[in-house]
Amino acid sequence: MNQNIGAFFDIDGTLYRGSLMIEHFKKLVKYEVVDPLNWHFNVKRSYEDWKKRTGEFDDYIESLAEIYIESLTGLNKKQLDFITEQVIFLKGEQVYAYVRDRIEYHKENGHKIFFISGSPDFLVEKMAEKYGVTEFIGTHYLVDDDGCFTGEIKPMWDSDNKNRAIDHLVEKYNIDLNSSFAYGDTNGDLSMLRRIGNPIAINPNYELLFQLKQDPELSEKAIVIVERKDVVYQLKANVDIISK
Repeated sequence: MNQNIGAFFDIDGTLYRGSLMIEHFKKLVKYEVVDPLNWHFNVKRSYEDWKKRTGEFDDYIESLAEIYIESLTGLNKKQLDFITEQVIFLKGEQVYAYVRDRIEYHKENGHKIFFISGSPDFLVEKMAEKYGVTEFIGTHYLVDDDGCFTGEIKPMWDSDNKNRAIDHLVEKYNIDLNSSFAYGDTNGDLSMLRRIGNPIAINPNYELLFQLKQDPELSEKAIVIVERKDVVYQLKANVDIISK
């Protein structure tokens, strides 16, 4: 078994069939930690536009992320542990079957498994524990000396920061990128897919699929996985795009 092979997984939309941050926000509202009016006035419209396919998911997630960070500010992290654990307990198995099986494949072959996610690090940590991965890196939500969220974050949802995370893991574990695997679903994962020898796009959004098609080298080696209902389709990255 090659101990220098890594498997790099995004979580939201790649492993988990949704967003851990969204689920955490919903639970904060449910348990009245966050005022429901924050959702109604700041997020509801972009959510409804996305659900009707008249708006973009990125617009929805950006509007929610802003109010999410603001809502956490001043709250004690440990006092939210129950809600954090509830998210993983209730939602942690709502994952794509293909990706779940790939995690097991990499474990069986002795590969190092890494979660690199834009979701909050305290949620990514619980997900990493559940799936027994080697190491995880998520968006870091800073806390003060009393353990309260400061409202400052170190994001992990863009290509540049994911690149730096990969550099850290490659150096720490002596990973051979040419023999390694990467799994992602959006443009934020593009640099990761480009760098690694076996890139797999999981239910890619329009922007990622378009970029894959525009890059001859990447489109040649990448595969696209589409999982719908109980069927998994494996396609080449140069698949025709019918519409956005």
